[in-house]
Amino acid sequence: MLDQSKSSIQQQTTTAAAPVVLVRRRYLTTPPQMGASELAVERENDDVEREERGNEDWKEDVRAEEDVENGDGGLEAHATQTNPPEHFHMSRLQRLSATNPLRLVINGATRVPRVPTSRPRATVTPPPAQPRATVTPPPAQPRSTPTPQQSITTLNSTAYTNRISLFLFLLHMVVAFGLVCFLVFKGIQGLLEGGSTKRKEKKVLEYFLPQVEAASLMSITLAFSWQKAVRVWPKLMVHFILWSSFIMSLSAGILLICFQKPATDGIGVLLIAFAIGNGLYACWVTRRIGFCCKVLIKSLEPVSMFPDLNQPTYWMLGVGFLWMSLWILAVIGSLNFYFPPLIIIALVLNLAWTAEVMRNVANITVSRVIALYYLRGMQSNTQFCFQRALSKNLGSACLGSLFVPAIEALRIVARGLNLLEGEDEFMFSCAHCCLRVMESIFRYGNGWAYVQVAAYGKGFVQASQDTWELFEKRKLEPIVDSDITSAICFLTGVCSGSMCVIVVAAWTATVHQSFMATVSLLSFFIGYLMTRIAMALPHACVSCYYVCYAENPDNRLFDDTIPARLSKMQSDRNSALPTPRIPRPFTT
Repeated sequence: MLDQSKSSIQQQTTTAAAPVVLVRRRYLTTPPQMGASELAVERENDDVEREERGNEDWKEDVRAEEDVENGDGGLEAHATQTNPPEHFHMSRLQRLSATNPLRLVINGATRVPRVPTSRPRATVTPPPAQPRATVTPPPAQPRSTPTPQQSITTLNSTAYTNRISLFLFLLHMVVAFGLVCFLVFKGIQGLLEGGSTKRKEKKVLEYFLPQVEAASLMSITLAFSWQKAVRVWPKLMVHFILWSSFIMSLSAGILLICFQKPATDGIGVLLIAFAIGNGLYACWVTRRIGFCCKVLIKSLEPVSMFPDLNQPTYWMLGVGFLWMSLWILAVIGSLNFYFPPLIIIALVLNLAWTAEVMRNVANITVSRVIALYYLRGMQSNTQFCFQRALSKNLGSACLGSLFVPAIEALRIVARGLNLLEGEDEFMFSCAHCCLRVMESIFRYGNGWAYVQVAAYGKGFVQASQDTWELFEKRKLEPIVDSDITSAICFLTGVCSGSMCVIVVAAWTATVHQSFMATVSLLSFFIGYLMTRIAMALPHACVSCYYVCYAENPDNRLFDDTIPARLSKMQSDRNSALPTPRIPRPFTT
């Protein structure tokens, strides 16, 4: 009886293992792709296995296969029922079939998911996917100051800035050109008619026009020479300009006084007074010269990367020379018209505004080229920037040319008066009040605004406010207030004007002394204006250096020149002692 049970158990084990061997053989002889024929063979083998193992084992296997297909934990339950818990190992699930990745090898037996044909199976509906919570990023905090890095689109703004001032300037130029042409016609008419007017105009043409034209040519030559010298020897030229302007203005004043005429004496006294103030200023700014030279040298470094950067200046000087030639003929023709003094004053104002606009056009052109190099690393086309300055940004140049010289001059006077802290409290309070008023006006109109006008196409007033806010944000107000670059450019023009006065006054004294005062004033004016146009390039480079540093101090193109100066000024301010004053006597 015992032998029969053993033989029946061995027979059941052999018959149970036979389908597995048959499945493996058939699977190895078929291609690895599972098709419909392979599924049919697998179903036949499973039917044979169910018939051999019995009804109970068949139900358990079916449940195990369903659990494997559904990915549930039924396989563990089946393994726990067929084997004792202490013999359960995770190695039963350690590998897949080597030939078919859809088969699971469990204790040497392979389980394959089957596709049901007749008997439907219970499908487990997966739970609906929960909607993912979307995290909304916090809104960007608005900045209180203008962002240094503007968008790319603002660099090519197509809007015209300050259209009202542009319209007024163009209207003024049309009227001025018509007036000049009319006065030239009147001058020719006076020469052809004869009489006293002919004699007067002929004398002016003979003894007045050559000197003025010579002053124009000399001023252009000096303008080119000053600019070239400043670009090549910036450190030397800062000292040279400070003291040469003092010497030349003093020499021109002494020369005019020596002619002993009331008109020339008055002009000579003014030049001597200016020379004295110039000398005092040169002594006062001695401690600032070193920093000014460093900034000038550093700011002129990008100029060598743009060989045609000076062409807009050449064009402006050429146009200025032609306009001055016509302007001088118009002055001569005004002698043959009504109210010559008023007409000459109007022509002088026209020449001043036109020359200042030409200087600022050159300034804006250079500022755009240099600013885009600092802010974006771009090498812009100088001709394109010049065309943009003559079209899109011309209104800002006109508005700034009309107000900035007056604002800066009044601010300098107010600061000078504020330094005179005398015993008169009323005068001191008035000077302090005037200074505060000019400081508030200066915020809405300053020469630093041309950089943002050129780079971003802003209006002049908006650019002035944004630029000053940048300086306040970086705490650069003490540095930009103590900068002497604009003073150096101004003194260069004064030096050229004084040289023209010396040459023209000496020439006129030998031919016709009655024209000496008029020719001296006109030659000084022409020499100053032409030189200021040429000095727009170094002035614009320094302005771009300060403004672009305020926008992005971490730019690799900037060194520690400005931070070192800031720290030094702070340490000097902390260590400075108040100036001792003599106490007032007590009143009884």
